[in-house]
Amino acid sequence: MTSLNEAALPELEDRLSIPSYHRHAVRTGIVHFGVGGFHRSHQAMFIDRLLNLGGSQDWGICGVGVLPSDDRMHNVLTSQDGLYTLVLKGTDGTEDARVIGSITEYLFAPNDPAAVIRKLADPATRIVSLSITEGGYSINDSTGDFDPRTPDVLHDLDPHTVPSSAFGLITAALAQRREHGTDPFTVMSCDNIEGNGNVARKALVSFARLKDPGLAGWISDTVAFPNSMVDRITPVTTDADRAAVTAAYGFSDAWPVVAEPFEQWVLEDKFPAGRPPLEDAGVQLVNDVEPYELMKLRLLNASHQVMSYLGYLAGYRYVHEVCTDPLFADFVAGFMESEATPTLQPVPGIDLNTYRNELIHRFSNPAVKDTLARQMVDASERIPKFVLPVVREQLRLGGPVDRAALVIAAWARVLEGTDGQGEPLDITDRRLGELRAAIRADQAEPGAFLSLTDVFGDLGRNARFEVAYRQAREALHRSGVRTAVQDLTASSIPTRRTS
Repeated sequence: MTSLNEAALPELEDRLSIPSYHRHAVRTGIVHFGVGGFHRSHQAMFIDRLLNLGGSQDWGICGVGVLPSDDRMHNVLTSQDGLYTLVLKGTDGTEDARVIGSITEYLFAPNDPAAVIRKLADPATRIVSLSITEGGYSINDSTGDFDPRTPDVLHDLDPHTVPSSAFGLITAALAQRREHGTDPFTVMSCDNIEGNGNVARKALVSFARLKDPGLAGWISDTVAFPNSMVDRITPVTTDADRAAVTAAYGFSDAWPVVAEPFEQWVLEDKFPAGRPPLEDAGVQLVNDVEPYELMKLRLLNASHQVMSYLGYLAGYRYVHEVCTDPLFADFVAGFMESEATPTLQPVPGIDLNTYRNELIHRFSNPAVKDTLARQMVDASERIPKFVLPVVREQLRLGGPVDRAALVIAAWARVLEGTDGQGEPLDITDRRLGELRAAIRADQAEPGAFLSLTDVFGDLGRNARFEVAYRQAREALHRSGVRTAVQDLTASSIPTRRTS
């Protein structure tokens, strides 16, 4: 069986699309932290498309892994010369596959942090991008401040250690660039966070200030942090996906990526160190990303949270199962229309009713097989960033919060450890100990869960939301998830959805 690598490409070009450019001529201009499925279905795909169009060869990607678990990606991409298969699956059963070649290097920081710093300090590196998840920035959700409590950050703040975290490595490289008179690179966050560039700026400058206040001032004055909105549903790769690539195309790929056909990248055009001509590859360059990012975070990302806990309690395990059940599809659509949309700004060029309907269509794609479990990982980071901003804004506006309250109650019910059928649930959350303690308190005193200030901030002191939460909690425990959803939907204004 042929294995995917550079030498195999001539054999594969009659089976699927392969890079049309000479990869050995591509020079690294982007260093990316967090090479997971989403980066490879999105940013790396856009750069590959640009290279195929004959764009500048100065923008190849060097991937960097900082976590011990990244060693597997390091081994796979090294053995495959950075190549992998991207398979796009449509709702109509169509499939499109191509080999992506834009990742030309991969460095595993635990093995050689000095090599990562050298790559970052190289004048050819002009963009450093991040897909390090919502929790990777060490920003306290309730205060908005940098919170250096994670072991990797604490380790890197020790002046006598070699850095190991993304921000430790970036800070060390910027110190070298400053010392050598090299212009700084641009730091580009690709994570699902409101004002992700602003958050990256706060995290990096705050970290640097604890290391070297003078360096922090230089970073604050000279480094650009563009905001962005990124969108493509990309589930975790499974063994079935690997087997399907082998069966369809006759070669072995140890880590292909499966995603939906939809793609969107809206990016603030703020790159003083230079950038590739991303607009040629379909990226939307704008002066203000905020309307687009709020739309995506409060409609798409929030809806993933809205459906996941209720769907899981109902016995579903996949996103498409929830969104092809009319009861839950209407509930999600109702949340988007009545609670999330009133908190949004006008979005240039976007009809929000069409966008909401398109989301339900995308969520219903059975070929993607996106799991609810993926959406529930680190819920204590996701819910404060996606759902609670909607709640706060609706409380300010005097609007409804009942659907969001039922979602929080469903999350609390999931944290009890079993679904609606009594089956045990496997929960992954960095705050799991705190959450379980709060749930025990909630069982003794309903509403106590909202007192977990690291998650809810001051919402636990809002009487209207606390009442809505306690009513939703009681409905779930009394009647079960389907009846609770049905009763709330029936008591609300009918949702206007079109096919």
